[in-house]
Amino acid sequence: MAVCGSHRARIVDRDGAVVAQADVLIEVEWQRVLDDISEARVLILPDGNCCEALGRVRPWRHKLVIYRDGQWVWEGPIIVPEWRAGGTVELFAYDILAWVDRRVPHETLRHTNRDLADIGAWLIADAFAPDDPGHEVQIVEPTGIVGDREYEKNVGQSGDHLRDLAETGLDFTAIGSKILLLPEDFCGRVGSLTDADFPDGLAVVDDGLALATRWVVQGKDDVIGEAGGEDPYFGLLERYVEQTSILDERSAIDAARSRLRTSNPAPVFIDSQQTTLSPEAPVEVPNLVPGWCLDVTTTATCRTISQSLKIVGVKVTENGTGESVSVQLTPAGEAA
Repeated sequence: MAVCGSHRARIVDRDGAVVAQADVLIEVEWQRVLDDISEARVLILPDGNCCEALGRVRPWRHKLVIYRDGQWVWEGPIIVPEWRAGGTVELFAYDILAWVDRRVPHETLRHTNRDLADIGAWLIADAFAPDDPGHEVQIVEPTGIVGDREYEKNVGQSGDHLRDLAETGLDFTAIGSKILLLPEDFCGRVGSLTDADFPDGLAVVDDGLALATRWVVQGKDDVIGEAGGEDPYFGLLERYVEQTSILDERSAIDAARSRLRTSNPAPVFIDSQQTTLSPEAPVEVPNLVPGWCLDVTTTATCRTISQSLKIVGVKVTENGTGESVSVQLTPAGEAA
């Protein structure tokens, strides 16, 4: 069975030393998300001298590392440890991007005519420069979108600056201590699924709230970019957004085009948020990485659809009843 695993965890100090081994897990939950910070949670029943060791856990000092079937799948700083009467310990953690959210730019720098992936890599490198808990950045592919950006020392959170780039053509996600940067139209495929792989059933959704036929992006000062216009089928639906980190007209136009690509036509997608994968689903859970795609076909609704869907979220839980794996998917191509 591809979707049927068991978990264990360990708590690791900033210096790399193992603080505690958590082999008896009552509950475990971990996520992966696109363009944001993922979370994890474990409920531990300490055995041996593990209780004393867990009593020394402190937020941000220690990391939670989770293994599935012996394979490392998640890690990040512990944010909230909770010690309960009766001896159980619950740990809440965020992935490595949480540190980027707690950093500010450490120098003033203007980027001119640079790919968004390179700008994102600089933001992350600058964020970790004064204090690095251990990280790696991988540019999966350049975005092909170049432009100008300027960041001022001590102004704004680095994580917010990175999310601003994600609104203009860059995607990012964290897998353990590695941060992946990739273009928003990237679609490396990791499997194909059908109705049989979603035993709880699927729903086909036509998201009219996301429909826009024209976008206007306001950059810094008088910089304006626009894309789209009146659509012969839908008419005119306009959206406006301000992104003051954009310094040049070309970048503003690219940002408008990026938003238009995801809003016209209205996204028609397969809603899998409330369903879990079958234990027999032909995918490997460690390969379910946000930014990559699954080909999904459903004929169980009045609207038959076959579509490449981008993974934007993964949630894995295990408790006394076993493991469940759910994926959140959005369109990566046109519906059939």
